[in-house]
Amino acid sequence: MINKEIMESKNGKLNVGRRQALKTFGLSSAAFLAGGLGNYSSAQANSQGTLQKPPAGLPPIKIKSVKAIGVKSNPEGRGSNLVVVKVETTEPGLYGLGCATFTQRAEAVVTGIDRYLNDFCVGRDADNIEDMWQSAYVSSYWRNGPVLNNGLSGLDQALWDIKGKRANMPVYQLLGGKCRFAVDTYTSVGAATPEEVADKVLKEMESGQRHVRIQLGGYGGVGTIGTKPDFKEAGFGMPNDSFMDDQAYLRAVPKIFEGVRKKCGEEIELLHDIHERCQPIDVINLCRKLEEYRPFIIEDPLSPENTHWWKQLRESTTVPFAMGELFNNVNEFLQPMVNHYFDYIRIHVSQMGGITPCMKVARLGEWFNVKTVWHGPGDVSPVGHSAQAHMDLATWNFGLQEGGGVFSDFLRELFPGCCTKKNGYIIVNDLPGLGIDIDEKMAAKYPISNNAGNWTVRKRDGTIIRP
Repeated sequence: MINKEIMESKNGKLNVGRRQALKTFGLSSAAFLAGGLGNYSSAQANSQGTLQKPPAGLPPIKIKSVKAIGVKSNPEGRGSNLVVVKVETTEPGLYGLGCATFTQRAEAVVTGIDRYLNDFCVGRDADNIEDMWQSAYVSSYWRNGPVLNNGLSGLDQALWDIKGKRANMPVYQLLGGKCRFAVDTYTSVGAATPEEVADKVLKEMESGQRHVRIQLGGYGGVGTIGTKPDFKEAGFGMPNDSFMDDQAYLRAVPKIFEGVRKKCGEEIELLHDIHERCQPIDVINLCRKLEEYRPFIIEDPLSPENTHWWKQLRESTTVPFAMGELFNNVNEFLQPMVNHYFDYIRIHVSQMGGITPCMKVARLGEWFNVKTVWHGPGDVSPVGHSAQAHMDLATWNFGLQEGGGVFSDFLRELFPGCCTKKNGYIIVNDLPGLGIDIDEKMAAKYPISNNAGNWTVRKRDGTIIRP
């Protein structure tokens, strides 16, 4: 009960009735709870018992334009097609950048951004990121396609970049602040023999790396092991189609783990990427053989077409799994996490649609003890790597980050503000937003193309291997 004495001051200047006092106390308490001590003074009751109006916030801004910037990752024309989205606003000089790289279909993404997303976004409120994501996601009725999702990812990351600049904060602060001082990473090594792989792992350990992914040649041993494919002699397929001898690969993987463990010891954490290229029953047998070498993560053991095998796979082996690189929709993670089928969320962030949906998946993973390991290969632009690092810093159930922080002199000149790497850790700068920019004039000198390499892999008789 409120004492009458606290309603009346001794000098008689404040004298309000019991009902008004309760009203004033309640409103002030609500303001305190909503805004905390720092905001209480701007919402307290004045001498008439009413609330003072809080200071005005930032003025609203609209989207002025959305455009794609395509650039090769290598000045000699090799490498990946990188696509960056630039969102300009009605506030002069204020813009944001996001990664929309889908290197195999880069020109289709550029067209979607320039010819569709621009018209869709112009005039909309740049502050309402969630509403923008949801409206763009369903605006074409059909959804989940990687072309739309990559364009949407670039838009989403650019809006977070703008919001950080407006708030004068790095994006990780807007996501909740740091959970760690830097971002731990893994790097990848591959060679033709287990001995060569072990030597490369030692060099990575000397540089401060604590986690290394080991591969025999390319994924599935492509170009390294196996006999000459019969389909090439028969003239089937295209001349540059690749060949994978799946049985030779399955025999070789335990040998590289054994060789690296003998030469490099137990302190280094080892990863391996199956890349969805083997049959489920073969994956089960392989993982059982690998258990004695204590792999830190086995990536992408099953293709999206074989996810019905997850229950049997999980019950058959104790190795930790990372999954989701080819998933398009956040809902694809729900039941596997509920059932504890895998241990790490393996998302290609631009494939999923940007920071907004990926943070939702990360937060969901916290409830099921599933950690993050965002996909970070060379066909993620430095802008995308910065976005991932900001999420990594702010996600409690972070596990590890692929790549990031190591960029060529060309890319560092093209993208001022790239994150850096030291002793295996990614370090982001503390500039507002994502802290990275792009030199558009320089980018225009190195346009993208449809030549993104050949991902076609065949068996001995020419049958296509997924993915």
